Amino acid sequence: MSVGDSSPSSPPSEKSSLLDTSPFELKEESDFDLIVSSDGLVSICGFGSLLSERSARSTFPSLINFRMAKLSGFRRVFAHVAPIFFEHGIALSETKEISSLSVEPCEAETIVITIFEIQRTEVPSFMEREHEFRFLAVTPETFNGLFYTSPSVLCARYSNEEYFLKRCKGSEEIFYQRYGRYGIHKIWLDDILPCRVYLRHCMLAAMNLGDMAYDNFMDHTYLGDRKTTIREYLSATGAGIMEEEPPEQLKDRYDG
Repeated sequence: MSVGDSSPSSPPSEKSSLLDTSPFELKEESDFDLIVSSDGLVSICGFGSLLSERSARSTFPSLINFRMAKLSGFRRVFAHVAPIFFEHGIALSETKEISSLSVEPCEAETIVITIFEIQRTEVPSFMEREHEFRFLAVTPETFNGLFYTSPSVLCARYSNEEYFLKRCKGSEEIFYQRYGRYGIHKIWLDDILPCRVYLRHCMLAAMNLGDMAYDNFMDHTYLGDRKTTIREYLSATGAGIMEEEPPEQLKDRYDG
């Protein structure tokens, strides 16, 4: 993988006032047709576990053109309760170490991400798997200061109210099946901490991408207070995150 390689389905172009780089929401499956390439591909952004190509391929076995990019105007925040952590027994409820990552708009921030392409036919399963997120079409940049001409899909933060009304259709039963049965009453919380196994995985994945990606992850990823960076969090707590290996059933997915 080389930094800033261009995708055949979304080649970079020079920054121009003619190129609209404003994010827009993809509310229905049909909206993804607005960003599908001529060869039937949709570009996806990775900012947490999908910084790892191995992890990405465990979810999207047929992905192509995995590469690094930059995304301005967003920050990473550990403020999202993930049911998969409860399913696999790696959520520590007693210490509130139950959070995975989401991203949210923040004008002053730039994050290093990965992008790759999947088939348009994979979109329904992608939407189902990332059910609690807001799907935004965003325009990443290469490290040469060029924008990609085709947008990529970013899983961004919803609000608890929007998720319940729009994705769960106001149904308590739907919410219970997805979250409530794990004792989760709200998805988006600002007083939770990173799931230890997941944080270790994200740090290893960023490290494997190189110093630039690792430093960006450490210094531009925040706790729910939006002030404490992951580097500061680990320095203050001495959490021993890197010594905690994932359980056997998650080794392929959460081991960098």
